[in-house]
Amino acid sequence: MSDALSYLLKVRPEAMKSYFDFIKQSGGNLDRRTRAIISVITKVDNQTERGFKQYLVRALQAGVTPDEIIDALLVAFPTLGLSKIIWAVDIILELDIPEFQPENLGAVTNWHELGPVELIEEGFTRHICDGRELFVLREGSRFKLYDTHCPHQATNIPHLALEGDVLTCPKHHWKFDIRTGDCIDKGDRPLHEFECRTDKGMLYGKW
Repeated sequence: MSDALSYLLKVRPEAMKSYFDFIKQSGGNLDRRTRAIISVITKVDNQTERGFKQYLVRALQAGVTPDEIIDALLVAFPTLGLSKIIWAVDIILELDIPEFQPENLGAVTNWHELGPVELIEEGFTRHICDGRELFVLREGSRFKLYDTHCPHQATNIPHLALEGDVLTCPKHHWKFDIRTGDCIDKGDRPLHEFECRTDKGMLYGKW
């Protein structure tokens, strides 16, 4: 939220509450994915970088694919114009989200081999598999795979940001419980978790 909106919420709380209620209710007949795409396009039209990063991540979490986001930007060309689309794509490239890489667009999710279970350390470790960075939590025979990007603005969280069971994003200090992936302070969205399984002594992740 911008500083200006925060200010108006403090000095005119009732008026601003009506505004936000209107925004929420006006999209009541839209499904979650459609609302997410519209929110992304709105942030691009306003060229609010922080908001665009935030709603881009939310759209991905809502199930919107990178291909759909690229298509939405292009379909909105009459309103956005080329300069705003280029602005948005530059930010997407800066975030370095693997799903937006040219070779991954249009790709279906697949199982990827992370390696022999016996070689994966107990506890919380960082792995790179097929160009994707992952956090791997192992507790005995139980495994969990997380995206290393913060769900807030897609900041790549370093492995050294872990203290005990709490992982803290260095940018805005969102804190996550690595046992569940839940956000436990500052933010309101969990780490993105990937499906995983073991088979014949190997660990696999799906993305």
